[in-house]
Amino acid sequence: MELDLQGNISIVAQSPGLEPEAIDVVVTLPTFKRPEHLLKTLVSLKAQVTKRRFAIIVMENEAEQREGAVAAKPLFESGEYQGLLIIAHDRGNCNAYNGGWLTALKAFPNFSSLLVIDDDEVADPNWLENMCMTRETYGVDLVGGPQLPVFAKPEHAVWSTHPVFSPHHTRTGRVPIIYSSGNLLVGRNVLVAMPFPFLDLAFNFMGGGDSDFISRCVVKDFTIAWCAEAPVYETIPARRVEADWIRARALRNGVISTLIEKRKRAGEPLGAVKTVLKSVALLAVSPLRAAVVVARTGSLSIGIYQVYVGVGRVLAEFGYSNEQYRQPEKN
Repeated sequence: MELDLQGNISIVAQSPGLEPEAIDVVVTLPTFKRPEHLLKTLVSLKAQVTKRRFAIIVMENEAEQREGAVAAKPLFESGEYQGLLIIAHDRGNCNAYNGGWLTALKAFPNFSSLLVIDDDEVADPNWLENMCMTRETYGVDLVGGPQLPVFAKPEHAVWSTHPVFSPHHTRTGRVPIIYSSGNLLVGRNVLVAMPFPFLDLAFNFMGGGDSDFISRCVVKDFTIAWCAEAPVYETIPARRVEADWIRARALRNGVISTLIEKRKRAGEPLGAVKTVLKSVALLAVSPLRAAVVVARTGSLSIGIYQVYVGVGRVLAEFGYSNEQYRQPEKN
């Protein structure tokens, strides 16, 4: 397949007999130093119960050792999986997504929906079908679904209700906003309309490029639904329930919230001032909100999360950014 791709994207494997014009759904799967789990994710995609013709694009974002690409390449070359394996040479979460989504547009001219799953997730067998059906039922442009945590240590399951791990919505239907690309459907019409790069590289190592992208889609009047019947199961290593990781994630979420709001208010009179005042107000009331949450849940960690988010919002005004993805071994 000869494609005019950007210089930082290269195709390293293609399934034989691939018919790009017949593909209706593209599943994009970014990977970085998780070859064993990448294979688990691919197995779950192979098990999808659907009659829709779909192709997979794996985006390897570790351009040196390429462990994921090494593991996946023979599976695509043998035809076990239909699709493409690409290298997104420029490091960073946003670069990987941008590379995969651009490749989808150029390689598969007739697809209607693009789905996203991460390499630490396993898809429910009805994931793809239910995501697509939800889009068709509600006539929307984007669909989000739950990322249900599967903790490496069973005793950590008590963390499943923590805001860091629990889904933002619980019922299928139209919603005003979603926040993550870990389980996402994006209509081709959205990708055609949105400027490239789709995800802003300012969020490359912080995360939040997906939230920013979805926020900008809402500004352009694209509509969103939630599909509670299309879960993916996210593996949560023990590291992610440690206090410093939870704190860093909460601070990061506050920073991202401020950055996105600044962009939304950029054209408003006194938009920057309004953002600052809102951040200060949220920080001021966060201890009270935390106390209410602790009283309701009995969890100090869940309560203090509110405070850390408020602190992160204010710290963003001073240029603070917590780039958790800069050191993946600590993430």
